[in-house]
Amino acid sequence: MVKTILDIKGLRKTYGIHEVLKGIDCSVQEGEVISIIGSSGSGKTTLLRCINMLEEFQSGTIRLDGEEIGYRVEGVTRRRKSEKEIARQRALTGMAFQQFNLFPHMSAAENIMLGLVKVKKMTKPEARAIAEKWLDRVGLAARMNHYPGQLSGGQQQRVAIARAIAMSPRLMLFDEVTSALDPELVGEVLQVIKRLAADGMTMLLVTHEMRFAYEVSSRVIFMNQGVICEEGDPKKMFVSPKTERLAEFLKTSSFN
Repeated sequence: MVKTILDIKGLRKTYGIHEVLKGIDCSVQEGEVISIIGSSGSGKTTLLRCINMLEEFQSGTIRLDGEEIGYRVEGVTRRRKSEKEIARQRALTGMAFQQFNLFPHMSAAENIMLGLVKVKKMTKPEARAIAEKWLDRVGLAARMNHYPGQLSGGQQQRVAIARAIAMSPRLMLFDEVTSALDPELVGEVLQVIKRLAADGMTMLLVTHEMRFAYEVSSRVIFMNQGVICEEGDPKKMFVSPKTERLAEFLKTSSFN
């Protein structure tokens, strides 16, 4: 039986009077790779940040691995969970951002070890073994003692991905992880994500790489102005979009 890892119902997020997410319903099954596409400002990144509780949301529910994220309902009152509880829940997801956010004074291996030691309470030798394993998986075994300043942008992003995955998350979130990279470095990062997909990792990706979304995704979600306009099999959606808005978006995207 396929397990639902993420289940979102009626998610609404506002900034002041501006409603960014307007009642999002979606789910992710174990082993699925789902790409979220859409124009800038459509709510894609905000959705990921709500899942990881980097943003508060005003209504709706997010369940991760069956557990309600961020809030609890007491009678008719909705209360934010304690920071300690939210930190524990946040560890259920791994997140890779546009920016690499590596500590410049730590080597690649040390950047990965930090969370394992501080959060997972591993010994340094245990954490080092896991860091070495994941750096090897992302093709950086020879760079594990290099500092971020000694690595290319693509290599830094691969370290950031390895750092997130080393924490053994139930769900990996990728937020436009190639957008800050020079074009010649994009392929090496996408190749790492392709290998993770082939290994069966459950992933939710915000991406503008349409060819990548087409080739790798189990399912694609197209967002526009805070709502999900269309979702389904990328092979069908990209070739025969059902909505005029998706057809327009694909014409102006990198997919051809």
